[in-house]
Formats: sequence, structure tokens, C-alpha cells
Amino acid sequence: MRRDIPPLSEVRRITEKKRDAWWTVLLVDPVATPLVRQTALRTRITPNQITWAAFLLGLGSAACFALGDWRWLIAGAVLYHLSFICDCMDGKVARLTGTGSVFGAWLDFVFDRIRVMVCAVALMAGQYQRTGETVYIWLALAVVGLDTLRYINSLEIFKIRHSMRKQIKSRMREARRAENEAELAFMEDLLRDNPEADIEQDLQAARGSLAQGSLVQGDGEADEAEETVPSARKAQVIDLHQEFRRRFSWYLRCRSYLLRKRIRTHLVSGIEFQMAVFIIGPIFDVVIPATIVGGALLLVFELAIIYKLLLSTRDFSRTIDSFEQRKLAAAA
Repeated sequence: MRRDIPPLSEVRRITEKKRDAWWTVLLVDPVATPLVRQTALRTRITPNQITWAAFLLGLGSAACFALGDWRWLIAGAVLYHLSFICDCMDGKVARLTGTGSVFGAWLDFVFDRIRVMVCAVALMAGQYQRTGETVYIWLALAVVGLDTLRYINSLEIFKIRHSMRKQIKSRMREARRAENEAELAFMEDLLRDNPEADIEQDLQAARGSLAQGSLVQGDGEADEAEETVPSARKAQVIDLHQEFRRRFSWYLRCRSYLLRKRIRTHLVSGIEFQMAVFIIGPIFDVVIPATIVGGALLLVFELAIIYKLLLSTRDFSRTIDSFEQRKLAAAA
């Protein structure tokens, strides 16, 4: 029996992320999204089965890499890209059909890490056997280490941001009870939910009270912001990236342009790093340069995220201080 699947334009809206890696947006989604629609329309394949297919294709890619010859390198690169397309399809099918699961998310994460590790060892071992250069051994360790570092860093940053938000919400609840104020919203959430909005206008509206040194936007400023961010209505907006944006004004224009293309500003993430190592390097027989350059750019962008977090913690401290001052003023 055929499922009731919407047209392709609606499938794109449902399944494609509002912000994604440029490699995914430009080279994967144009292929993966139509395949997702046909898969959901004509088959009963589950997201977990697609995850397994991606994993098996990844193992096939590793087997090709291990042979070392340039023909097998190209075959391995093609299989790796097919594996990544399937890896993107499982989540899209889950969103489109509502068949996702917590276990499926865990399986996808674990298989991704195993695929990177196995392909890195196979690729570098094959090149070491072909050339005898020990640098490939070190590159295998570097690829696995950088992939692990990226996920550890991402997880810890998420925990810190969650902790900051939790503390701010707790202070805001106290302020609302004392002053009967509006509900709380975070600027980055409003922008994430409305990527089509002009970011510079959003920030200008959000900074109506920041010129006076406050990091909390009140109802008056929210009225102006709601033209581009409707969910800002009746909400106090906390911007924990204010200092970063003030220091790097050019970032706003770049971010606004990229978001309109659905491309996130983290231009070299784990996805682009993997593609440099397992696709660009093997196809053009530049495994060493591609791995070194990709790894260096990955570290640069990870350090940028850490620096952005540092500035965000300063905004967080000033926000907490502002709540304490308001609490003292209310008590007085």
C-alpha cells in the first residue's frame, strides 16, 4: 500500500534542516531529498535499515581504501559519499514518516564514529603499504583524534550553554514573580526558528536596551523585533552572543547571507573534514595535503566556537548581575 506522501517541495520543507553544512546543502540534499520521497512513497524501509545501509557502504569504502591503488581510492571515495547520502536520508525519512526513535539516533551516532575510525585506518594503512611513508600512521591517529575532539567539544559546549540557560530561566522566573514580567526567549532560538529574517535588523531591534548596558530586552523593544521575529512578541529576549557580534560586525552580514542559502557559518565542521579526507584526498591523490588542510581548518573553526563561548559566558555573567540588581531594586 502506498503512503500518502506530500509533493517534493513539501518534503524539502519537512526534512531539510533550516541550517546545515554547505557540503550537505549543495552536494547531498539535491540527491537525498528526492530519494527520501521515493523511499517513503514506494517502500517500507525504516530509518534504522537506512542507517545500516550507510554503515555497510562505509565498510565497503574502507575495504577499497585499504587496497591503496588509485582506482580503488576513487571507488572508496564514491562509496563513502553514497554512505553519507544514506546517512542523511535516515533522519529525513524519520522526520517525514514519523518513524524515528531514540535508539535510531544512538545507532546513527555510533555507526558514524565507527565509520570514520575504520575508514581512516584503512585509508592510511593502504597508503602506508603503497609508499612506506610513516606519516600516514600519524595521519590515521590525527583523523580519529580530531573527530573525537570535535564531538567532545560539541557536547561540552552544549552542556555549558544548557547550564547558562537554566540559570537565566531560574532568575527570570524569580523576576517575573516579583515584577509580573513577560516570558523569556533567547535570541539565538528566535533566529534559528526564523532564518529568513534579516539578522542585522533582528539585532538592532534586540539591542534597543543594550545601548544602556542591559542584556535583557523588554516588551517595548520586542514590539520592534516582532516584525522580523514574530515569536518575540510579549517576550523578553536574552542575547548571549551580543559581545561577539559587537566585536565582529562583518559576521552579521556573512551569517545573514549564508542562512538565506541554508548554510551554517561553521563552514568547516566534521562533515567537511571527512569529505576532505575521504573524498577529495583519494579522488585527487592528495591524501596528505587534504588531511592536513582539512584538519587545520577544523581546528580553526573549533577554536572560533570556543572563543565565541568565552564571550558568551561574559554576556551570561552580566545578565546574571543585571537580575541581581533588579532584585535589589525590587526589594527596595
